[in-house]
Formats: sequence, C-alpha cells, structure tokens
Amino acid sequence: MSPNPALRKLGFAETDRVAILHADDIGMCQSSVAAFADLAAFGLISSGAVMVPCGWFPAAAAASRAHPGYDLGVHLTLTCEWDAYRWGPISTCEGESGLIDGEGYFYRSTEEAQAHGRPDAVARELAAQVERALATGMRPTHVDTHMGAVYSPAFLPAYLHVARRYRLPPMFFRHDEAGWRARGADADTAAAMARLSRQLEGDGVPLIDHILMLSLDAPDDRVGQARRAFESLPPGLTHFIIHPSQDTPELRALAADWPSRVADYQAFMSEELRTHLRSVGVQVIGYRALQELMPGA
Repeated sequence: MSPNPALRKLGFAETDRVAILHADDIGMCQSSVAAFADLAAFGLISSGAVMVPCGWFPAAAAASRAHPGYDLGVHLTLTCEWDAYRWGPISTCEGESGLIDGEGYFYRSTEEAQAHGRPDAVARELAAQVERALATGMRPTHVDTHMGAVYSPAFLPAYLHVARRYRLPPMFFRHDEAGWRARGADADTAAAMARLSRQLEGDGVPLIDHILMLSLDAPDDRVGQARRAFESLPPGLTHFIIHPSQDTPELRALAADWPSRVADYQAFMSEELRTHLRSVGVQVIGYRALQELMPGA
C-alpha cells in the first residue's frame, strides 16, 4: 500500500509508526466510565468511544461535557453479548426491524445481527445513537463499531453515511484486495471493499492502516503484552484497542472476561508502559486530529 495520506497531512513520515490508543466500551458499565476518567488524566491513552444504548451512557456523556478535551467517539452498537446484562436499540422496539432477538434485546453475536438486521432499520439506529450523543452535549470525535457489526455489505453504507453526515472519521481500513481477503472477505467482497477504501480516501476521508487489540482471553502480564505489541507495530496508522474497567462487583457479575478488562486498566496506568512507548518511538494521536481532516458533510 502507498503511504497513508492522512498521516502525510499531519506531518508524519511514511516510516513513522503512529497509534491511536483507544479505550472501547465506555458506558457499558460504571467501572468503564471511572476507568476512562483515570486513564484520560494519566494521559497514556488518546481516545475512547461510548456505547449509547447502555445504562451508564448518561454518566459517560456527563464526563464528556465536564471534560471537553476528552477524545470520545460513538461506539456504534448493534449487538449485546452478555447473558445477565442486556440492552437494545434506542430507535425502535419493533421486532420487524430485525434488530431485536426473542428476548427483546440486540442479538448476542455479530453474525446474528448481520443476518437479521434490516438495512433501513440499521441506518435509523446508527443515526439515532449519534443524535442522542449530540443531544447530551457530547461533541464526538469519530465513529467505530462494537464487535465489528457494521462491517457487512448491507450495513456499511449506513455506517459511512453517518460518518460523512456528522463529519466523524470512521474506523475504516485502507486495505487493498489482499488486505480485505486477509480479514476474511471473499474475492468479490474484497474487490468491492478495496474500491470503497480508494473512493473514501480519494474524497479525503482519513482511514487507518492497521488494527490491533489486546486479547480479552489473556489477562496475565498485560504490561508485557502491550510492550511487545508496541515494539511490533508496523509503519502507518494503527487503531490500538483496549477494554479498560476498574475492578468492581458489577463488572465481575456481568463480564466473564473481567480480568482482562481490569488488566487493561492497570497496564495503561503504568509509568513503565508510558516510558516504554516513548523508548520504541511510537507516535500517539487521537481521532480529533483525523476529524480536522474530514471533508465537509
């Protein structure tokens, strides 16, 4: 792939390794909101995204209003993966939308959401989540996707329309066909996605080169995992995902992967990790920098 034009516009060289250190799932529970506040104050992470349909979204929005410098986007949500803690769409309660499972909530898996969701209902739901964030006084910096649910040929037009309409850079890859095939697309889909990437970039929409996430199945030695991940980052722009939460009874009750979420929080409050990040020469930016490059709505 050619060098990322968004990074050139921001003054980086094509050999630079640039990362957005991104906290997902803010507002899913109370401990995620408290963790983000601590991490933002510590200053190692550079961005995060809120889950509008979740019960603790109002607290996340209040924190965003109180701290205008927070780099927070909308974690567009079409799934709810938990057993004892559920949420659903904010735009409808109609089963005909295809957004709602037999229990009255979002489907648990990405595959189910993509199989059942009507594209028109998805489009209304994505716009409603951004509109609700704006109505609370938030000023989102970007949009991304919970569990990758919008990465469907049927849903991507709505996702990208929301990004352009509200001038929010989308988490979207500037892959060629081989890159999309490596992400699991068949040949026809890969070709279409590569054309879409080229079109978006030609229109001036800033895109990312790589994505990396610390596994939610491996909480041990989280600082070591992050150190190794930083060392191995390739040149270009990487969306680097963590899922930080404080250790609370609520978190332990709802999420079987709570040890990894707590480990993410603890690791990214580590002075050792901050020092290591600087020593390996990774440049850190937030989505606000990319938002400034977005073309008009």
